[in-house]
Amino acid sequence: MALQGLRAGESSAWKKLVLLLSLVAIMWRSTLFLVSFWGYIAQCYPATSSSYQGTLGLERPDDWERYVQSPARNIVSPVAIVSNYTQGNITNVDSLLTGQGVTTLTRNDGDTIPTIVVDFGRNVVGFLSIQFGGAYNSTPGIPSIRLAFSETLEYLTNVSDFSRSDNQDGQKTTPGSDQIAVESDPYTWTDTHGCEFEGTKVCADGLHGYRYVKIYMDALPADAPYTTSYGSVSISSMSLNFTGFLGTPDTFTGWFQSSDEQLNQWWFDSVYTNDMCTDTFRENDTEPRGAYSPTLDGKLVIHDGAKRDRDPYVGDLAVSALTSYLSHDVPQAARNVLADLGDHQRSDGWIPPASIRDYTLPLLDYPLWWVVCSYDLYMYTGDTEYITNYYPNIVKVLDTFYPSITNTTTSLLQKGLGVSAGYGDYAFLPRTGPVTYYNVLYVLALNHAASIATFLGSHDDDASRWTARAENVSDAVNGELFDTSVGAFWDGTCGSSPCATHAQDGNSISILSSVANHTTATSILSYLSSAMARPYGNAFYDNDVLAESYSQRVYAFISMYGWMASNEPGITAWEGIGPNGSKYEGAFTSLAHGWSTGIVPALTNNVLGVTPTGPGFSSYNIKPIPGDVQWAKGVVPTPQGPIAVYWDNSAWTQGVFFLSASAPDGYNGTISVPVTNSSVSVYLNSRLVSGGETDTGVKVVVEGSYASMSVSGDGENTITVGYQGGGKREL
Repeated sequence: MALQGLRAGESSAWKKLVLLLSLVAIMWRSTLFLVSFWGYIAQCYPATSSSYQGTLGLERPDDWERYVQSPARNIVSPVAIVSNYTQGNITNVDSLLTGQGVTTLTRNDGDTIPTIVVDFGRNVVGFLSIQFGGAYNSTPGIPSIRLAFSETLEYLTNVSDFSRSDNQDGQKTTPGSDQIAVESDPYTWTDTHGCEFEGTKVCADGLHGYRYVKIYMDALPADAPYTTSYGSVSISSMSLNFTGFLGTPDTFTGWFQSSDEQLNQWWFDSVYTNDMCTDTFRENDTEPRGAYSPTLDGKLVIHDGAKRDRDPYVGDLAVSALTSYLSHDVPQAARNVLADLGDHQRSDGWIPPASIRDYTLPLLDYPLWWVVCSYDLYMYTGDTEYITNYYPNIVKVLDTFYPSITNTTTSLLQKGLGVSAGYGDYAFLPRTGPVTYYNVLYVLALNHAASIATFLGSHDDDASRWTARAENVSDAVNGELFDTSVGAFWDGTCGSSPCATHAQDGNSISILSSVANHTTATSILSYLSSAMARPYGNAFYDNDVLAESYSQRVYAFISMYGWMASNEPGITAWEGIGPNGSKYEGAFTSLAHGWSTGIVPALTNNVLGVTPTGPGFSSYNIKPIPGDVQWAKGVVPTPQGPIAVYWDNSAWTQGVFFLSASAPDGYNGTISVPVTNSSVSVYLNSRLVSGGETDTGVKVVVEGSYASMSVSGDGENTITVGYQGGGKREL
């Protein structure tokens, strides 16, 4: 969420939308693909699992560690000097990398400004330290060094691409660069927020997120008489104290690997992005500065971004928390944020989006995201204590606040009723009336809350009431808001009529929330693909009716990961993309943003195929959607141990699909495997359970293009699918 929550498109709640469109793109398009895929191989052979273990490559090593992007330790050194930026009187510049000898910058009156740009090789976040060998000046004044930080060379200038001082609400500390009055004797300088002299002179910003650091010998006139641009400064080395979560291989409790090298790398790139945003909440690191909260101070949280938006917004957690749950055992980072926002619930049931503005930023959609994120915490981690403590908050959100902005005639949430007239959403988009996005998100939250009520027991009335309300809202959305002329939902109203524009958020979430049935979902995806596809991703609006360039702006959906990976700074996932693939808000754009990591849950939940159906995965589904991926394997963490899955369809020319899965003892799941029709043979642990005469007692349900069966968590289960046509054949 951007500073002040007022810049259109500086999103936070796009976080769920990232996951959503990633999920939708994989799930629905791959489901359609599977129909023809399995139909094509139906002429091939049946198999038992034991027949194909060698053929299907089950000996492939688990070498996922090679994709991990985290630094090996918290102290990170630069890896290169950007030579074409080096200028002026500098000796031994490479010593900054080798640590052998010292690098010396010297400047006399009239000289070119000595300048060095160092490259840390990837985005990093934390506090820079410089080991100075000392300084000398024959004239009065202390030699000065200035620093500018940037995530890309594109925006590298004499000031940082973004400084938290830029957003201090009138409390500006630096002019965009960090200043150092270099002492005469050797010492270590650490980038600490504050000023060295008089409270306003020779100031530094503290924590930064960046890839490049520009070091140049210059002094600000405003820092006189304490610094001068002339003299000599020696640097023996420099390093960064990395403050994000150090996601080294030993910290991973979940991972993903497949036959597609790009998907593998993007999964781990996104985990690293999220790790950069997982940090301790500290007063001088928050941005905007008005976001500081003593109730969060010192706690581990997931910030929106690394260099900016360093205030945890609940909308971002809708994606970033899932990335965290599926990769590392640090659920307290998300839990701390959710609990803190719940503790600041207003008397009318509204829950603030973040700590910014003393928990008063008026967003209309974020209380719904708080419900959704609370459900995710419960389902992925089994945190019964949290969900029990904050269940009354859920009731108050759904039964007090949102009824107050509901049109009782239509049953739809209506922007403009009650307090909602002055409220914004994740990007303060200028929409009014019965907005599709608000209503389909409402359905999702109601159904998730009903599930929570059922799991906890003794809340049957709540579950029934919320389920019935979700059905009423869903019916109203389909009856009132669907534009039959294009096959997608309107965005909202312009005056008394629907706005002639269609948004990606509402249409996408209509699928995730099951407001859209299969026919409607297929129509929506077809329209989104045809009307919003851009070379660098899918735009979030189909035209510019609401604002200029909306039809060219892309958020981090599955189609744009290749674009981010192939453009600077590389590795980390961006906040957003603008026209022609640009950083959508120039240097201000965060290029390491946790909300953009939806590829992690998308691949784990839908390609590997594992999702929780009970709190803490106490019950679960495994339903892989292979698409054109030949095989996938991975581990999904649960409170009682991992769920491990391996599947392989690389022998598709022989009509074979193989899946092996294990789960903690006592965990019961449903495994669904792709089939073509009921005549396909399905084997469970080498015994025929469908497609012929069976005596196992295992019930197999064939629906659509999948065969599903219940399994226990005791030991490993293997399922093989083949074609029943003239008997069993060995490969």
